[in-house]
Amino acid sequence: MPLPQVSDAPVERTTVRSRPRRSPIPPSRNRRRAAAAGAAVLMALSLGAAPAAQADEAVLPALVTVGNVRSHLENLQTIAEYNGGNRAHGTAGYDVAARYVIDQLRRAGYQPRKDEYEFDRWVENATPVLAQTAPEAREFAHDTDFRTMSYSGAGEVTGAGVPVNPASAASGCEAGDFADFPEGAVAIVRRGTCTFEQKADNATEAGASALVVFNHGATSDPADTGPINGTLNTLSSIPVVGTTPEVGAALVEAGEGLELSLAVDAEVRTETSYNIIAETKGGNRDNVVVVGAHLDGVPEGPGINDNGSGTAAVLEVARQLPKLDGVENRVRFAFWGTEEEGLVGSTEYVTGLSQRERDRIALYLNFDMIGSPNFGRFVYDGRGQLPDSATPPSGSAAIQKLFEDYFAGRDLVSEPTAFNGRSDYGPFIEAGIPSGGLFSGGDGVKTEQQVEYYGGTAGEDFDPNYHTPRDDLDNINWTSVDQMSDAIAFAVETYADSTLPVNGVLRTQQTQERSAFDRRADLWVR
Repeated sequence: MPLPQVSDAPVERTTVRSRPRRSPIPPSRNRRRAAAAGAAVLMALSLGAAPAAQADEAVLPALVTVGNVRSHLENLQTIAEYNGGNRAHGTAGYDVAARYVIDQLRRAGYQPRKDEYEFDRWVENATPVLAQTAPEAREFAHDTDFRTMSYSGAGEVTGAGVPVNPASAASGCEAGDFADFPEGAVAIVRRGTCTFEQKADNATEAGASALVVFNHGATSDPADTGPINGTLNTLSSIPVVGTTPEVGAALVEAGEGLELSLAVDAEVRTETSYNIIAETKGGNRDNVVVVGAHLDGVPEGPGINDNGSGTAAVLEVARQLPKLDGVENRVRFAFWGTEEEGLVGSTEYVTGLSQRERDRIALYLNFDMIGSPNFGRFVYDGRGQLPDSATPPSGSAAIQKLFEDYFAGRDLVSEPTAFNGRSDYGPFIEAGIPSGGLFSGGDGVKTEQQVEYYGGTAGEDFDPNYHTPRDDLDNINWTSVDQMSDAIAFAVETYADSTLPVNGVLRTQQTQERSAFDRRADLWVR
């Protein structure tokens, strides 16, 4: 079948726009007008005024059309369909998608490169087993009742099940919790205040043969009520699984005669992957704006929203940016690998930079899912006001304000979303680099109030197809893609001209409190 084509010329906008179409400013017009408008925007920001009036002066949003973004998504879906149905790490789908991105960037005048890295990947070779053998026999179902934690050790054990301070949120967090723990028993602890890794280390030191961590059920969120989807970050010496609150309660109530059988077949393999990096030829190399989206998907489906949508929008912004007359700051575009394996690509990139190279990065913009079918307009919480947010570096609040003011200027509601470690901003924040971005929603549930803001259906996930085969082109909300891609283009053009509100007077990288996330991509660490 013929493949969709991506036009090199400005394309008339489609009718999915929720606001009147504005007349594009021809890229041939003198760049000084756009630069002056950008400077006015940034001065307004520094004085506390909204930049909404200047947003229509921007050139790049008019060039980044939803039609071209859609063409990229059609091509990514075709690539997935002809290569095993996905674009996951280590597959032909990922490699061909990367070649597509590289080809598009080269056509636009960039010199993209593969940023290759090795990493240790935890792999489970067989379905794990968790069963109660006494005082009565009971088998627990994998994925329904329990899951193996990433970086669990391998092994088959049978032994007494011994709860360790199970009523406390600090269960298993201190070595003293394991005083008089019987050698070879299976420790049972509650999820709480410390990391799973810390619990596993304490259990191992106490002589436990395995560790069972049961969920706390503190809220109705599936992440708190289901089997824990957790990670230990480093390989444990003993098998570790996470269960539902109900399984935990049953084990604790079983009493002194409890006996468990547990089996995990897993290993750590050294594998390789790569990011795609490209940057503008001009602009201040000591003040770099990094714009990123993860290119990989999950094995379960084509990953068109997660994260074909972010990839397509960032790619189209990169293609159109050279049509402006020049940039004051260097703009670097990153298409991350192995995000779905735990933010590996972005982490390897940031940790591989020297301190001088990190200091040259003015800010990072992250775009992970912008076309959710039951969408919301979410802006990352640069102020650190949400309870689940890590402490963001200074300057992140200015990025949040830029996006909020942009949407407000178009009479569009936006809401903050937590910096909780689920996407590629994580390593940048940990390095003290101001960060921000947009998100249209994933496995959270839309409220009645949010239906008033965005339309859609209350009581359903923002993306019911998240990490499933249904994450395809038929389940993209084009209104969301259109609005979000315009905002992305506006932010990139603005910061390509000046980053004054972000790092001119606000950045305090050296004194920044170190962030500690509860999650690493989709895996919980505590």
